[in-house]
Amino acid sequence: MFIFDEELGLLFDRTKAMGFDLEGWREAGRLQIEQVDAAELSPGEFAYRVRDRADRAQAKCVVIDSLNGYQAAMPQENALLLHIHELLQYLNRQGANTFLTVAQHGLFGEMKAPVDVTYLADTVILLRYFEAAGRVRRAVSVIKKRTGKHEDTIREFRMTDRGLEFGKPLDAFQGILRGVPTLLANGTPLDQAARDDDHG
Repeated sequence: MFIFDEELGLLFDRTKAMGFDLEGWREAGRLQIEQVDAAELSPGEFAYRVRDRADRAQAKCVVIDSLNGYQAAMPQENALLLHIHELLQYLNRQGANTFLTVAQHGLFGEMKAPVDVTYLADTVILLRYFEAAGRVRRAVSVIKKRTGKHEDTIREFRMTDRGLEFGKPLDAFQGILRGVPTLLANGTPLDQAARDDDHG
């Protein structure tokens, strides 16, 4: 794991509360984790470090959190995409699964990723906030899966002391991915249903 965005002590505390003992795994030799300062490494140096660590550990899983931090070391988005593409191809040839996180700009309404890596990834999972019934809620959806079928529903998820919990499909709403959903009545937006009743 290569962590750009969070201090390791804080990360260990937060993940342990969710049932993931990263610090224990590291001490047992099951996990290698590094905190990375984008200001101290060039993009080429970082890519070399990832390849070197993955080769030495014969890693089958590599996590980079996040591309926003990696981007801070890059002069241009195109350069970032080229470096990531080359790195992912190398790790794929070594049989490693690579997980990348990207924080999007904006909490509600239209969100925009600072770098578009959808064409690089085999699978894209979108997590986002939405507002409903006076509460801030979280939704998860699989936007892309390159091979095979995938679930196309949008589900609510919660982070609890028991770990991640996923709810039923949010099929009573429309517009969740825009962050401001409309509640549906029998498959029809409520405001449309009300207008139909008024004319009915």
